[in-house]
Amino acid sequence: MFSKITKYFNDTYQEMHKVAWPSKDELVGSTIVVIVMSLIVSLFIGAVDLVLNKLVNTLISLAGS
Repeated sequence: MFSKITKYFNDTYQEMHKVAWPSKDELVGSTIVVIVMSLIVSLFIGAVDLVLNKLVNTLISLAGS
């Protein structure tokens, strides 16, 4: 059993050397893209939520009249 665990960690170590790691500039660029897109999507969802909330409240007030 110990040999299987050792083999697993050796195989994992070897596979980690095959990974194409991004450079620091690529990593920073990708991080900025993710942050900006997250902000854009959150603003869009917030705006849609606000509009739908107003619409539903208007429909409820009209139905209650």
